[in-house]
Amino acid sequence: MNIDYRKTALKELNNTPVWDVIIIGGGATGLGCAVDATTRGLKTLLLEQSDFAKGTSSRSTKLVHGGVRYLAAGNISLVYEALHERGLLLQNAPHLVKKQSFIIPCYSFFEQIKYVVGLKMYDWLSGKHSFGSSIILNKEKTLNSLKGISNEKLKGGVQYFDGQFDDARLALNIAQTAIENGATVLNYVKVNQLQKTNDLISGIIAEDAETGQRFELKGKAIINATGVFVDEILKMDDPNAKPLVRPSQGVHLVLNRSFMSSKSALLIPKTADGRVLFAVPWHQYLVLGTTDTPLNEHSLEPVAQEKEIDFILKTAGEYLERKPNRKDILSVFAGLRPLAVPNKNINKTKEISRSHKLVVSESSLITITGGKWTTYRKMAEDTIDKAIAVAKLPHVKCVTTDLPIHGNTSLTENDHFDFYGSDASLIKKLIKESAEFQEKLHQNFPYVIGEVVWAVRNEMARTVEDILARRLRVLFLDAKTAIEMAPKVAEILASELNLDKDWEKQQVKSFITLAEHYKISK
Repeated sequence: MNIDYRKTALKELNNTPVWDVIIIGGGATGLGCAVDATTRGLKTLLLEQSDFAKGTSSRSTKLVHGGVRYLAAGNISLVYEALHERGLLLQNAPHLVKKQSFIIPCYSFFEQIKYVVGLKMYDWLSGKHSFGSSIILNKEKTLNSLKGISNEKLKGGVQYFDGQFDDARLALNIAQTAIENGATVLNYVKVNQLQKTNDLISGIIAEDAETGQRFELKGKAIINATGVFVDEILKMDDPNAKPLVRPSQGVHLVLNRSFMSSKSALLIPKTADGRVLFAVPWHQYLVLGTTDTPLNEHSLEPVAQEKEIDFILKTAGEYLERKPNRKDILSVFAGLRPLAVPNKNINKTKEISRSHKLVVSESSLITITGGKWTTYRKMAEDTIDKAIAVAKLPHVKCVTTDLPIHGNTSLTENDHFDFYGSDASLIKKLIKESAEFQEKLHQNFPYVIGEVVWAVRNEMARTVEDILARRLRVLFLDAKTAIEMAPKVAEILASELNLDKDWEKQQVKSFITLAEHYKISK
């Protein structure tokens, strides 16, 4: 892929009479569907109204996991499926998915026995995809493994293993995998209308956000994979459609690693609201989360509520030696989970199933929702199986089980370029082309100008937000520093995209407005 990919892809929209599959939504599920469909030989198009993983898919707790909580709830089939998919993710994207040690602090011998028994079941369900065996730790080992945890009343702990990843980076790599296998994938193209022939969905009307160009596109199968926005697409199809998702907001706080300087992550299995709380090391920082707040509305840029911030600080303070407070928060980010609405009325979102839900409307619109990042591949497989059946497309088996994701490599050099995977050597080569490319964007981070150039030329980055939120993750780690980086990033983007100073200024202004929501008022 190169900087001209977008122009080429937009031309492809005009030159393709009919697509086998059109996917609306460029989060984990939609991108997974694009990879699955194109690798089965189907003519595939994916359109995303904003940037890839702009919504829920960049705002997770950064875990690739089977779901210990779902095991406690007795949902063994969901846990089994997720553990299997966790293993495939490690196999197919080892540059991004890493094994992570988790420790549950225990305050009685009974707690240790209870947790280790449950986690042995978790180990057993993972089978050949095991990430490591659960063990009981004494007090000394628990304190050594979780440097920064309070020792008050602590009796010991239980250690188990799950996975960790960079969500937005994986989403981008999945998009690249789809493109390399023949799909047409575009960000900043919004679907505004569904078209029908004899009451059946036969295409869409979309608009390029950058130029305003309008496209009428025909498709044999139309897939709604828009996460918390699925109901809006369903209402395009049928204004009387009942809601399919109930959004639940999860908030994460980012702190300096000094609060818990260990390689292991902390799991609090039961908080005051009945959920779990994690403290996870990520990109040299510490991520605390998550909350679970039912919402009746949703947006592309959800904002953390004060009560959510206070809840995380209070709960973390009960377990950490140094109690974090508002001034310690470097960034706060909120994400919405598209939980599938059950048939009966349930107000507690922790009781709503995390299994995915696949629905075919009377018009043949296919909607996929629910689920979680870890199971994105299986969700995509089920969706394309359904699309093949509904649209009577050629029946070809799914091949994504062993499909390497773009960047796939297990080689590491232990520097910040590792998360680029096999692209790292190409990026380093680009950086060597110019002394300017080697300059740091900011003293607080290792990222250099050449990485912004690479993201524009090879990763479809179009805005300052694309770079600082999802290509380099600075906004999610340190909002103040991200704001300080914005003018330089805008200048590089304007140069690469041949845009003027007015565009540059507008980009900085809009990014600062956005980033203020990631900062905390002290």
